[in-house]
Amino acid sequence: MRHSAALLLFTSSLAFANPSPIPANPVEQLKPELSQVVAADAQLEILAEGFRWAEGPVAEPKTGDILFSDVPDNKVWRWNSKDGLTLYLSPSGHTGFIDEPSIKEGSNGLIFNQKGQLVLAQHGDRRLAVLTSVSATGPQYQSLTTSYQGKLFNSPNDLVQHSNGSYLFTDPPYGLKDADDSKQKQLAFNGVYWLKGGDVTLVTDQLTRPNGLALSPDEKWLYVANSDPQAAQWWKYPLSADGTVGEGQLFFDATAWVKSKPGLPDGLKVLPSGHLLATGPGGVLVFNAQGEHLGTIQTGVAAANVALSLDKQYLYITASNYLLRIKLKAAV
Repeated sequence: MRHSAALLLFTSSLAFANPSPIPANPVEQLKPELSQVVAADAQLEILAEGFRWAEGPVAEPKTGDILFSDVPDNKVWRWNSKDGLTLYLSPSGHTGFIDEPSIKEGSNGLIFNQKGQLVLAQHGDRRLAVLTSVSATGPQYQSLTTSYQGKLFNSPNDLVQHSNGSYLFTDPPYGLKDADDSKQKQLAFNGVYWLKGGDVTLVTDQLTRPNGLALSPDEKWLYVANSDPQAAQWWKYPLSADGTVGEGQLFFDATAWVKSKPGLPDGLKVLPSGHLLATGPGGVLVFNAQGEHLGTIQTGVAAANVALSLDKQYLYITASNYLLRIKLKAAV
């Protein structure tokens, strides 16, 4: 009994010394409109933890399971309420496809395309790829695109599919050793691209750290996060019916918050209502389509990306070494 009591005391002391950074009351409401998206008393659930940098969550169409990347560990994990956490893909994004020195990072952003295939933005392999099979010998991938004008991408980071079947994606230098100063960097800029069939066109080369991206419900706007501490911003680009892209417009600037709140503009999703759920300084920032900041789901640590459950009742958040979940309003 004394041993058990001592162990309990030690465990309690350890817990007191290292409290969870996840806030007990995470929802910071700045405007009443936030209540259309998330309740003021909604709570964050910790579903899994212990990752090096969790990223790119997505709901699997057939099962509703949540898949997400651990970028430095070169793995994709699977989570569901029945089985908890299981390893799904290893390697996920550094497979030896590129024969050169690198920091060997795995996949980042994940989506399921219109055919139900998992598409990965692979840092280490410097490409967009489709998962073609999973077996005892490991996963197999097929390249969608690897280069622009004959030069290898830096490290594709996040992606979205347009209703016409094309893909838009970002290409910052995070998967390269020394980033912009890397000897392996072939492109002079960090771009946002549009992959149509086998053709890659440049959307913009004016963002220093293009990261997460999403389309508005009517696909008339492309939103892009810029994860630069010197320009922590979200931009929006008009998309026309003929497939051309207009000049970018500043959507929101959070640079002033970077020094006081954890995180940078990263992954984002747009609800059917047009509201944006965007990871950034402080957690997950909620905006309306007019660019008004309605409030923040505070995560206590840097939030990387978000995914909606299939029924859009829950928001899943990858934040530093955590996979989190919070209930959304049914009306979203």
